[in-house]
Amino acid sequence: MQTTYMKQAIALSQKNIQSGGGPFGAVIVKDGKIIGEGWNKVTANNDPTAHAEVEAIREACKNLSDFDLTGAEIYTSCEPCPMCLSAIYWARLSKIYYANTKKDAASIQFDDDFIYTEIPKPMSERKISMTQLMRDEAFEVFKQWETSEIKIKY
Repeated sequence: MQTTYMKQAIALSQKNIQSGGGPFGAVIVKDGKIIGEGWNKVTANNDPTAHAEVEAIREACKNLSDFDLTGAEIYTSCEPCPMCLSAIYWARLSKIYYANTKKDAASIQFDDDFIYTEIPKPMSERKISMTQLMRDEAFEVFKQWETSEIKIKY
């Protein structure tokens, strides 16, 4: 069955390039059933976060009415970028299957290596400037959430 799901992810990526989108597709499976599919919609939606994996996670969560995808697996046509990998961890997916590598993606100008090199740098050395503002005020909200009786932990 694993190859069936990967074939579907690859088919989604191929179909997407026929409409001018990026060559990426993803399928999320739980208990032998596809619960989410996604393909790259960055240019279609003018949304830099609309990667195939993120779109598949959004659909799977919507279909299950849950933000926790524990026990589900993702099949993606390419090794996840740092953003997608983070989203996969936040969604608590249990396994990642991928086809193309990040090196393969870089060879066609989808190179996210610069992000991997930026993350471990001290904030003062990153290409995008980061400035902290109003921490005390913002931390008050954290305190409110910490004591809230209606919070939903995630």
